[in-house]
Amino acid sequence: MATQPVEAQKTAHIRIDLNGEMTDVSFAPYKTLLEVLREDLGHTGTKHGCELGECGACAVILDGKPVLSCLVLAQECDGRKVVTIEGLTADGQLHPLQEAFGDHGGSQCGYCTPGMIVTAKALLDQNPNPTHEQIREALSGNLCRCTGYLQIFDAVENAIVEISKRNAAAK
Repeated sequence: MATQPVEAQKTAHIRIDLNGEMTDVSFAPYKTLLEVLREDLGHTGTKHGCELGECGACAVILDGKPVLSCLVLAQECDGRKVVTIEGLTADGQLHPLQEAFGDHGGSQCGYCTPGMIVTAKALLDQNPNPTHEQIREALSGNLCRCTGYLQIFDAVENAIVEISKRNAAAK
């Protein structure tokens, strides 16, 4: 029996708010959010990692909460708000977390970095001034094999200070 062409397999359809832009996409109904983001929408900043929900490389923000996109069926996301690493820049400027990760050596190979940053962003959206322990807890599901984590925690703590300064200047 011949297999169906890829386009014929795209029988699921959703409309999501992707990084602030309403986006319609069709895809094979078995796909995860991770697969739809990367393969159907070209948002390759979200990384394939373990695909078992154990490494955090695929983390995105779904309706304000960090989730592992490899564990979420794309069909469950209809009408929902998704933020990926690509959605953190504003007016061509990096988010303070992105800047801090670069400035403090929070990424070496960089594979885990998008998941770390969006998870940290979700934390700071909920708690703008977390303790070191709260940062550690929030990032505990994101694995890194290169940095030893100290630079990551330093980067998040530095970003907190920078965000606070920017917010004060905007008032």
